[in-house]
Amino acid sequence: MELSIQSLKFNADQKLLDYVEKKVAKFARFDESITSVDVVLSLMERPDNKNVRIQAYVPGGTLVIERASKTFEEAVTEAVDAMKEKLVRNKERRQE
Repeated sequence: MELSIQSLKFNADQKLLDYVEKKVAKFARFDESITSVDVVLSLMERPDNKNVRIQAYVPGGTLVIERASKTFEEAVTEAVDAMKEKLVRNKERRQE
């Protein structure tokens, strides 16, 4: 599984990049057919201004989750949890 992390409107520190890598690496346990994952970290113009968008490329399509929170760690955790559920549902659908 290929992983691409992009930060918009700021420079992400290595600690944040490592955190994202660690969380996203767990996707392979839920669906081993994932070809690649793109993660975009960005700052928004609202109170919960840390935005995370995760796109997972699987056979038959692309799964997208976007979450915003007060910290990037919170937003990443929420987005990863939602993506795990989506991956499991998608894999079950493909197997039927």
